[in-house]
Amino acid sequence: MKKLGILYNPKLSAALPLARELEAEMRAARAEVWVCSSWEEEMARQQISGTELVFSVGGDGTVLRSARIVAPWPIPILGVNLGRLGFMTELGAEEVRDRLPQVLAGEGWVEARARLGVELLGGRPQELPSALNDVMVGRGATPRVVSIETIIDGQPLTTFVADGLIVATPTGSTAYTLAAGGPIVHPSVEAILLQPLAVHINLKAPLLLPADAVVELLIHSEHSAVLSVDGQVNIEVSSGDRIRVKRSPHHTRFLRLHPPGSYYGRLAQRLCLGQ
Repeated sequence: MKKLGILYNPKLSAALPLARELEAEMRAARAEVWVCSSWEEEMARQQISGTELVFSVGGDGTVLRSARIVAPWPIPILGVNLGRLGFMTELGAEEVRDRLPQVLAGEGWVEARARLGVELLGGRPQELPSALNDVMVGRGATPRVVSIETIIDGQPLTTFVADGLIVATPTGSTAYTLAAGGPIVHPSVEAILLQPLAVHINLKAPLLLPADAVVELLIHSEHSAVLSVDGQVNIEVSSGDRIRVKRSPHHTRFLRLHPPGSYYGRLAQRLCLGQ
């Protein structure tokens, strides 16, 4: 590989030293390398042209930031876990040191994960970054329920009176949706997951939609609400705002070194199942 990037979590003390260690090894192998904080998204985008692989050094939050930076380009990400769960990461710190020669030799396979495009419509239209995990619409600072009129493929479904509503990818089914009691969906399944949050009176069960479904959410509330993309991009929304969520044309690509069949064992390990 001729050009590599390393995005690291600046809030983890071990992340930058590991990034510099990997950088030195890559340069010794005659690769061009850039290193950037995953929080400096615009700075990273300026360096990404021609990059063949991006190392994400941190945890799942760092992977989400890395994926948002890389999203318009078909560049694989190799997640290195220094965090807690690391659902989306592939290697730990010691593993990446041991297996770096394999990575530089081009070994491994690429897994594509779906993303969700999100638009804020109405009086202040705005296209937001796409989501790898989920899009959440919910109550803001005031601890009161919001009413979310939900329309799927142009057909009214219901109006949720709830703390919020999550629209998630299969990847996101192990994130906020799982904490809300939703199902775990294998990442290869082509679907969109609709998960209500603390519903007052209405449909409480999650709903699995076709991957090409278009979900529109219309806010009815006397107080402010929030629109959150992957829990990292958050904007205030108010009554009358309409949010459209649908499958993005872009995918997040992960470099994998473990075999495809390892998903279930790794899932059980991360969730401490059977213990």
